[in-house]
Amino acid sequence: MIALIQRVSQASVSIGDQVHAQISQGFLVFLGISFSDGLGDLDYICNKIIGLRIFADADQKMNLNIHDVSGDILLVSQFTLHAMTKKGNRPSFIEAARPEFAKPLYEKLIIHLSSLLGKSIKTGVFGADMQVSLINDGPVTISIDSQNRK
Repeated sequence: MIALIQRVSQASVSIGDQVHAQISQGFLVFLGISFSDGLGDLDYICNKIIGLRIFADADQKMNLNIHDVSGDILLVSQFTLHAMTKKGNRPSFIEAARPEFAKPLYEKLIIHLSSLLGKSIKTGVFGADMQVSLINDGPVTISIDSQNRK
């Protein structure tokens, strides 16, 4: 499972011409699920997201987590995070989980992440063609791969 986390001052996801979800300060999280992911990966990713101390404290040091700033989370599924680009110029997505496997895990992650955050998170629509807008604060972008815990 790969989570690409962006610290944002605002973010939204639209489908067609309609804004589906939006947040102010918090995290925009792109999530890629592979066929080898399970509940252990889900738990690891959720705990890492909630625990990340990447918001500025009074001394402008990254010491605060999402709870400390009462931030929100916008979660967007993105299978392209599992793109393999070693050979040729056309990415292979063979590592990405098929929707029938990925969607139930994605839905469980939403429930678990909301529980850890203590409030509902906003989401895109799994498998939809979405337009994502954001203002990356910093910019700060962190990548977490549950298969690479070193």
